[in-house]
Amino acid sequence: MSGQSQRLVVVPTVTMLGAMKARLVGATRGHALLKKKSDALTMQFRQILKKIVSTKESMGDIMKTSSFALTEAKYVAGENIKHIVLENVKSATLKVRSRQENVAGVKLPKFEHFIDGEIKNDLTGLARGGQQVQMCRQAYLHAIEVLVELASLQTSFLTLDEAIKTTNRRVNALENVVKPRLENTIIYIKGELDELEREDFFRLKKIQGYKKRAIEKQTAAANQFAEQQSAEKVSLREGISISSAHNLLSAAAEKDEDIIF
Repeated sequence: MSGQSQRLVVVPTVTMLGAMKARLVGATRGHALLKKKSDALTMQFRQILKKIVSTKESMGDIMKTSSFALTEAKYVAGENIKHIVLENVKSATLKVRSRQENVAGVKLPKFEHFIDGEIKNDLTGLARGGQQVQMCRQAYLHAIEVLVELASLQTSFLTLDEAIKTTNRRVNALENVVKPRLENTIIYIKGELDELEREDFFRLKKIQGYKKRAIEKQTAAANQFAEQQSAEKVSLREGISISSAHNLLSAAAEKDEDIIF
């Protein structure tokens, strides 16, 4: 890009120079803060990514254990255990609630599981089948807890990804667009102000030269007039012509100079 497109179109004045310097200081501070924010978000992003990987790796074993527990419950208590369980369930005991966590100014959604009410063991009368159903229930409760945690991590992962992209775009814009334009604008204003100062200095020198020449002309005219007056007085007093009086005055002036030197 050319230098013209890399600076702002402003009037080169001292006030504008101060304003551009203040904007550059603000842009520098904003760039530093956004860079720190990007680093903090990236660190949190990597931690969440590690947790997601470990949770997904353990999820396979947990779901396998839960499915095997369900198969055991059906084998011991029979295939009709589903209807007995549904009859004993009135409302959900395991529920999920959401909250927000602030990380470097970014609000990350968090999901938490909690138990609403008491877990009743109404199926203990099924001999060993009731015990197996309870074990299956505990296995699936653990699986739901891990799923809720994984959902929370996945949502935070996506939110952080968007926040990091937005922050990095702002950092790059400040670093590659805003700051260079302000710096080039400051350089342009300083150059224009220096040029104006040189023009003013040259103008003052020219004016002083004109005044000096005018004073010299006035002094020469005054000296010529005084010499003319003196020549007329000498001409009247001595009864000679004005040119002879001029010559007489010139000779007297040269004689005075010889005496001085």
